[in-house]
Amino acid sequence: MNSNVKQNDEIIYSMNEALTEEHRQGLRPLERNEEQKFCTQALRLNNNKIKDLTGFSDAITTLLSEPFQLAWVDLSYNLIPRIDPVLTELPELRVLYLHGNKIAKLSEVDKLGVLPCLHTLTLHGNAVENEKGYRGYLIKMLPHLKSIDFCTVTKEETVMAKIWHRTTARSKATQRSQQ
Repeated sequence: MNSNVKQNDEIIYSMNEALTEEHRQGLRPLERNEEQKFCTQALRLNNNKIKDLTGFSDAITTLLSEPFQLAWVDLSYNLIPRIDPVLTELPELRVLYLHGNKIAKLSEVDKLGVLPCLHTLTLHGNAVENEKGYRGYLIKMLPHLKSIDFCTVTKEETVMAKIWHRTTARSKATQRSQQ
């Protein structure tokens, strides 16, 4: 479902606004159930000015026939500064696009570790991608990822991320014991 643009191309600023917008038709019309909820496992709210996900659960429950079966969420090109815990309540989430937002802290990624099916994540275009060890950190914290920022995670990267994490952890422990 693409709820990002109304017929007259209005921008969505909040999840409440997403409820009132008319979804854009794709190549094929989305099915609706008897309650007129969309039968889809994908939600596209990209290219808006959403700053937080307040009301996200209510929105997906209102719009989707099976909200907790969401497998693909596109929140790219918004103004989101952090990874909202509401995303961790989607046990079937496989693909999460967050590129082009305002996420600055690498530790925000830790929240996604509870999503066992997540295999594709995008964060490029956020300040976080400039953090030292960005890709290695993502691979270590989310070892089930197969793709980061549209690039496949290699076996070599997985091995290197484990080594990097061990040496970084030892270095921090040494620094703490010296203080």
